[in-house]
Amino acid sequence: MMLPEGTLAGRVAVVTGGGTGMGKVMAERFVRLGARVVIASRNEENLEQVAKEISEQTGGEVLPVGTDVRDPEQVHAMISRTKEAFGGVDILINNAAGNFLTRAIDLSPNAWNAVVGIVLNGTWFCSQAAAREMISQGRGGAIVNMIATYAASGAPGVVHSGAAKAGVLNLTQTLAVEWAPHDIRVNAIAPGLVATEKTTEQLFGGGEYIDEMTQEIPAGRFAEVEEIADVSSFLVSDYADYVTGATLTIDGGGSLNKGFQRFTEDLPSHQA
Repeated sequence: MMLPEGTLAGRVAVVTGGGTGMGKVMAERFVRLGARVVIASRNEENLEQVAKEISEQTGGEVLPVGTDVRDPEQVHAMISRTKEAFGGVDILINNAAGNFLTRAIDLSPNAWNAVVGIVLNGTWFCSQAAAREMISQGRGGAIVNMIATYAASGAPGVVHSGAAKAGVLNLTQTLAVEWAPHDIRVNAIAPGLVATEKTTEQLFGGGEYIDEMTQEIPAGRFAEVEEIADVSSFLVSDYADYVTGATLTIDGGGSLNKGFQRFTEDLPSHQA
């Protein structure tokens, strides 16, 4: 359910990884709520098309800025471009990520560095650059970091992503404390399995494996990207003005199930 029209009126939002998946949907949602939005990623050609598409659908302002978040100079240039175009920065969504399934023993140094560089370093570079602008503006702001449920629990097959996102979790909590005096709120969203093409096809291969994974989610389904956009919109709005350092888990109870749900369904009844 979308927040009231105009909830983000007058705000300027930056969404990294904004050309696809959750980033694209969050960017569109922010525009519909009244924000002017910068979408950033390395794929500039795709960004141009997505910015045009969102603008045509919403009538709002979307600026595509090609950015590799692993490069501090490119990040600085992106924030400067945002300020030049829209006058400042009020919202940052650190959504850019990289992930693939692999056994830890087989992971190469280049693969490790690529994922950690995007997820952990990129989140830090963007957060620091945006916060400096927010502090200079003197009106505070909101930062939301996209992590994952396995950031706190660990998970086989994603040692690179899990370690990086665990770092982002700590970063979220640390910066929430340090930047609270500047009225900058820093929170995280930890999605479980989300129904995107990348998740269902590229990451897990679709088919029977997806069906099996769905059975382990108490809610009985993957999350929809629009549900992630709902929560992110809340966190960057005035409705969450007293929320900082928090991680909101969106996984349909999946991280709580631990594989025992189907076992409990078969237990005998002991009603009095």
